[in-house]
Amino acid sequence: MPLAVYVLGLSVFALGTSEFMLSGILQPLARDLGVSIPQAGLLVSAFAIGMVVGAPVLAAATLRLPRRTTLITLLAIFGLGQVAGALAPSYGVLFASRVVSALACAGFWAVGAAVAVSLVPVTARARAMAVMVGGLSIANIAGVPAGALLGQHAGWRSAFWAVAGLAAIGLVGVVAAVPRTAVPTGEDRPQLRRELTIYRDKQVWLALTATALNGAAVFALFSYLSPLLTDTAGLAESWVPTVLALFGVGALIGTFIGGRIADAHLFGTLFVGISASTVVLAVLALTAHSPVAAVALSLMLGVTAFTTAPALNARMFNVANAAPTLAGATTTAAFNIGNTVGPWLGGLVIAAHWGYPAVAWTGAALAAAAVGTTVVAHRLHRSTSHSRLIASSTVKALSPAADGATLEDAVPEHALSESTLPQSAERH
Repeated sequence: MPLAVYVLGLSVFALGTSEFMLSGILQPLARDLGVSIPQAGLLVSAFAIGMVVGAPVLAAATLRLPRRTTLITLLAIFGLGQVAGALAPSYGVLFASRVVSALACAGFWAVGAAVAVSLVPVTARARAMAVMVGGLSIANIAGVPAGALLGQHAGWRSAFWAVAGLAAIGLVGVVAAVPRTAVPTGEDRPQLRRELTIYRDKQVWLALTATALNGAAVFALFSYLSPLLTDTAGLAESWVPTVLALFGVGALIGTFIGGRIADAHLFGTLFVGISASTVVLAVLALTAHSPVAAVALSLMLGVTAFTTAPALNARMFNVANAAPTLAGATTTAAFNIGNTVGPWLGGLVIAAHWGYPAVAWTGAALAAAAVGTTVVAHRLHRSTSHSRLIASSTVKALSPAADGATLEDAVPEHALSESTLPQSAERH
């Protein structure tokens, strides 16, 4: 991997810490601002909404700007948003600062993902995205628990100051390591109208839906993991940073596994990872009152949820290969649609007094829906891939059938992934 990819992963560490740290400081923040836990949880949704809106809008607005300059500008705005959050005098101001930070975060992720993918071969896309997603995993291991500790011992505002410092470090790294690129001209010049044509593809919408449902499943629970651990499992509040760190360890393990296998077995990674998340969430709903089970399953959820992340990202770049910037933006938007819907649904369940285990059931149902969406996408992918291969083959190319072999014997299943098809064949 080029050094710039790792620098982008480091920057994502700061972004991810800000996005997820509220799960560890939800209770002290709610007490200080005089709001309920579901209201405080909406701050997670506020960030996600900003990501949903910001990713496609900023990707389109900066399409013809130098990517390095765009990354520097957005990371600086994100850092200022963290400062505003640390100084926020009220819930409303904090809410607004979260939206602004999220807009910058979304734009950075969309452009950064396009830069990372452009720096590596097609066959290494999942590994490049695994490095960036790894920034989120490490944020969960180190950033989120550290934010929880700061929130408990130095006030929740100190966590925002710490993230502002991380953003400054990331900014220095981007300036130093990300290469300068000239804005394409002539026929290669990015055209928004041309890039928007990717949304005519059913596979793009299926990939978007699967990503959103998977994100919603995980964050319906993760946003309220802290009160589930204390109020349902009976753990002391001091245990929350440790369990969040374990979730992050699981996320890093899952990202490593997904990054290694997704390029060769994309759909297999999706099926196994999302199905496993469904099972983990269902078992957690049944055993939430057991401290041991709650801790162990939090670790397992990190593994299963993040095993799918590189595959989900790579798949979107494969089906939207003609528009890499909007592909990154679409993935970011989809992921954060899930981050918006998940905490919202979880808040509704809690407000209905169904208890925190019901939030895990909600996550399991969303994950099951993501499995169903992936099944539909896989069937469509196989039918269109086979029809293209048959249509483009000559009589000689079909000769294996004459020897008693089938098309699947001649072409391995993993060779039918979008990353191995010519770009022209990826458009329906």
